[in-house]
Amino acid sequence: MSIDISAINAKIEKESEFIDKISTEVSKVIVGQKYMLERLLIGLLSDGHVLLEGVPGLAKTMAVKTLSDTIKTQFHRIQFTPDLLPADIMGTVIYEQKTGSFSVKKGPVFSNLLLADEINRSPAKVQSALLEAMQERQVTIGEETFKLPDPFLVLATQNPIEQEGTYPLPEAQVDRFMLKLSIGYPNREEELEIMRRMTALVTPIAQPVVSPQEIVAAKKAVHQVYIDPKIENYIIDIVFATRKPKEFGLAELTELIAFGASPRASINLSMAARAHAFLRRRGFVTPEDVRAIGMDVLRHRVIVTYEAEAEEVTAEEVVRKILNKIEVP
Repeated sequence: MSIDISAINAKIEKESEFIDKISTEVSKVIVGQKYMLERLLIGLLSDGHVLLEGVPGLAKTMAVKTLSDTIKTQFHRIQFTPDLLPADIMGTVIYEQKTGSFSVKKGPVFSNLLLADEINRSPAKVQSALLEAMQERQVTIGEETFKLPDPFLVLATQNPIEQEGTYPLPEAQVDRFMLKLSIGYPNREEELEIMRRMTALVTPIAQPVVSPQEIVAAKKAVHQVYIDPKIENYIIDIVFATRKPKEFGLAELTELIAFGASPRASINLSMAARAHAFLRRRGFVTPEDVRAIGMDVLRHRVIVTYEAEAEEVTAEEVVRKILNKIEVP
């Protein structure tokens, strides 16, 4: 089958025009954090939920809220607390005394963009309430099942697990996040600009510049981005190296990896690489796209052993060694 790359490039060029509009509006409010904002767009374009981790005060919540402001769409924010209940997220069945009947009251999960703020402040029971919504794009309330709108994206923030009063997310839920971002501090120039903007008399606000229909059309275009079989095998090699490192010349990692990445990692790495190429206005995936997004797709899917923890070897270091070892096509 012949692939017309020039035709795909032309389509991507057209469908990606709104990216500049979003970037312009977001930059009015957010200083720097290009990495975070680009990954949020990758999640939006490839139907993948995003988990943002970093200490308080790094504009995680503001970045998500600002992105939602640029899209003419529904946005809800849930502040996770220890006393939050699953019904507070999903909704519940209410008895109407006047009519003597039951009615469904939908929760904030029924939105296009859902911000789960400080998701690790609630116990596993509440965190797991999002599982069906994240994976199946539907919610069951009582005996009824409701489809969630398209697009639907969960953007969750969490403070580092070591901090007091937090609960580690269950592995099953962590795996459902396409990307896990590690957010760092701004540099000196960026922080100076942040200080000036946030202490000004009038703080800037992003305006809606994109419709949900444009996002849906862009998502379809991302699926059409061409990925060569050599690139597909490159992705499979990376994922399999997390499971059987010895077969890829990484014997030293055998005792450091307890569990490798699941097949969901292969799917997400392929889709995220396509979205990364889309943001670069390209109709085809390169190995650089895979390497650029590989850490964010894999850092939360590789579980290290107690031996690795004792030697202070992190999952990120393991993934970095794999990405540097696997031969690029």
